[in-house]
Amino acid sequence: MGHRGVLAVVSGFSGAGKGTLMRALLEKYGSRYALSVSATTRNPRIGEENGREYFFVCKEEFERMIEEDTLIEYASYVGNYYGTPRSYVIEQMEAGKNVILEIEIQGALKVKEKFPETLLLFVTPPDAQELERRLRRRGTETDKVIRDRLKRAVEEAELMERYDYLLVNDDLDTCVEEMHSLIQAQCCKVSQNSKFIAEMKRALKQL
Repeated sequence: MGHRGVLAVVSGFSGAGKGTLMRALLEKYGSRYALSVSATTRNPRIGEENGREYFFVCKEEFERMIEEDTLIEYASYVGNYYGTPRSYVIEQMEAGKNVILEIEIQGALKVKEKFPETLLLFVTPPDAQELERRLRRRGTETDKVIRDRLKRAVEEAELMERYDYLLVNDDLDTCVEEMHSLIQAQCCKVSQNSKFIAEMKRALKQL
């Protein structure tokens, strides 16, 4: 049965392990998912490729995308723009893929406004101490950046209740299974299957 994919938006504190979680989910259930690629004006980091991690664009081009309303959501974060191109998301969903969008909380709430069927998932470590540990373990950020990210987490925690589900990323495999189950459950929602239901009603009347 060909049905439209689900749009799942994943947010969480910086250092919660969202990236690792996405990679593990795609490795295990790759054929069912598409990871949405965001556009950004920030410079590529070493090893990042245009069109894989992000679509890297200049500020002028990004502002043109905003003007032409080709983005589902966008935000400015630490001096750079980040946004989600609408066409890619719709194409993948129409093809029956579940699209996963990893974005900031403000963007996530904007997407939910535009697409009420969106599934909002919030990823968090088991506790605040573990969050700080993970940020320090990365070894890529200065102490000031880590402080800023923890301060930002305080603000982000205020909006956790606006999400549909909370995923505690303690054991990675468990977290992957939970995430996959939640998205599969969303696929089975009555509101996701109006075409199937209409067809069933029609066919039953003909029996």
